[in-house]
Amino acid sequence: MSSLIKSRATAVYGSIDSMQLFDVAIVGGGPAGSSCAASCAVGGLATLALDREKFPREKVCGDCLNPSCWPVLERLALAERVRDLPHSKLSSVAFIAIDGREVIVDLLSGDGCEISVKRSLFDDLLLRRARELGADVHEQTTVSGLHQNGGWRIETASGEIFHARILIGADGRNSTVARLCNLLPRPERERVALQAHVPRPQNFHDRIVLQFLPEGYSGQAPVNETQLNLCLVSTPPTISKLRRWAERQFQLPAGQPWRTITPLTRSPIPSAHQNLFFIGDAARVVEPFTGEGIYYALRSGELAANAIAKILRGDDRNPVLREFGRAYAQMYRGRLWINRLSRAAVLRPQLGSFFVHMARINPSILKLLTAKIVSLG
Repeated sequence: MSSLIKSRATAVYGSIDSMQLFDVAIVGGGPAGSSCAASCAVGGLATLALDREKFPREKVCGDCLNPSCWPVLERLALAERVRDLPHSKLSSVAFIAIDGREVIVDLLSGDGCEISVKRSLFDDLLLRRARELGADVHEQTTVSGLHQNGGWRIETASGEIFHARILIGADGRNSTVARLCNLLPRPERERVALQAHVPRPQNFHDRIVLQFLPEGYSGQAPVNETQLNLCLVSTPPTISKLRRWAERQFQLPAGQPWRTITPLTRSPIPSAHQNLFFIGDAARVVEPFTGEGIYYALRSGELAANAIAKILRGDDRNPVLREFGRAYAQMYRGRLWINRLSRAAVLRPQLGSFFVHMARINPSILKLLTAKIVSLG
């Protein structure tokens, strides 16, 4: 431990002989947490990253990286390593109405195109990058208690105790950090999502399919030459019907395993508090329909790291937090209407089908929607 960190820690905690002390502790090793950890480590901060899972592991996700992600990945020196992972380049999005009519919208091509890649591979690469850059990464570590007294005391289920000056909640929509801090909003359990990787059907093109059905909707995207990411979103009473549709449509066995997640919606948590930040889905959950979640995770982690570095080097906290708040809001500006529209379409698939029918008459409707989603952030 450097003398600078020791002196900082002593000022906050007193004796440090038996303590594990960090400038910043990040709970959650997904894209938000790993992006933040890597950026903090690059900035010379003593950085701790904790995750309850053992990587690589899968997550319920559409597996799509839209073009907004590439600038952040470039700054982490990861863009080419991501492109080296097994993936599919996505050339278009097909919107399919309940009656089977469809509209196809082309996507960007070239190195900055949208791709699909399994989260097990992508997240593992990000977390390894954070470790390479100097973050102290602890997998299979569950946070069980948090106590604030100037800094943070972090207790784990295994009995380890860590201390940090600043704490980051990057642990998803059901954030343990938010729950332990009594900040977790009540969920809206109106829908449930199922996701699986299934055999890629023959002649399934390199495209995203967003298909509206009477029971909800299905999102489909190839993640490599042999596997298809299949997502289903519906209400609890109808999700079993939607699952049976998928089993027939994709010739899946009745015992097909599915990953699941709920809720899909909850109120946002303010992203910055006193020595506490929330990033990624822990701060704001966006519709999986839009495919923007990974970008928001990566970028919010980067923004938080920049703000923390300024605070810890002695900049005035309040102006830094205001600057962070403006940048954080800018990340979402002009996009949240898509989130609200997508949620309405998923709750009422007939509405989604109506937009598809209208787009057959005037394709600019879905072209505008698609362009806004995949535009560079």
